[in-house]
Amino acid sequence: MTAGRRMGRLVDRLVASAPAWLVDPVPRDHLETDAAFRRRRRVTAAVAVTGAGLLGVSLSQKPDSKEFYALTMAVAGTWVAGGVASGPLHRGWMRSSRETLHRPVITPVVTGAGVFGLFYGAALVSKRIPVLNAAVTRILRYAHQGNPALVTMTTLTNGVAEEVFFRGALYAAAGTGNPVLKSTAVYGLATTSTRNPALVLASVAMGLLFGWQRKITGGIQAPVLTHLTWSALMLRYLPPLFADQPSIDAEVPQN
Repeated sequence: MTAGRRMGRLVDRLVASAPAWLVDPVPRDHLETDAAFRRRRRVTAAVAVTGAGLLGVSLSQKPDSKEFYALTMAVAGTWVAGGVASGPLHRGWMRSSRETLHRPVITPVVTGAGVFGLFYGAALVSKRIPVLNAAVTRILRYAHQGNPALVTMTTLTNGVAEEVFFRGALYAAAGTGNPVLKSTAVYGLATTSTRNPALVLASVAMGLLFGWQRKITGGIQAPVLTHLTWSALMLRYLPPLFADQPSIDAEVPQN
């Protein structure tokens, strides 16, 4: 049995053992006309390419530079503009244990904190793997050397923007056939423009989680809150973990 099949069976068992209100999609009616669906696909395709290009350029700038902050905000603006222009977006609902519907708040925040714990553990392991250690240190330079307020603003703004586009517009554009996998694949491909393996691995892992939340709730509020919680904790606790790495104070070379 391959590792992929074993992982698939493990996920199936976990889903089967979880309470229905946590894993069953809420009822929804998000049908679009064929014309609207085609338009959404055209918009998302164009924005995905543009945003990915800007993302790669933004992370080739020096930490704490005007160019870095301007370009990262431009990336966020691109994702949001593309998400809004593509068509209707939905906040989503979540079932409670009493089978009533409510806006997802507590569960996404707790999920974000839990996933951060897993990533923190993974970061401890990555320090022992030279390739991953270098990749993580490269991205943490922006937090370590940057203005805390500006880095926080750009990080959280981009977190919201990514969910608006990837779990809002792009997920809807993926259609009914495996939208979680399709939207995650594009999310990962967009992140490859950074040429940072740690970011690509994180985008795939978190993309699957965010996509699953989108599937269950029918909207972007749950993935937005999980993304914000996870990002805020990563920004707060990961840079000190790598502060002892000499390369964290090195400049990021421009292309």
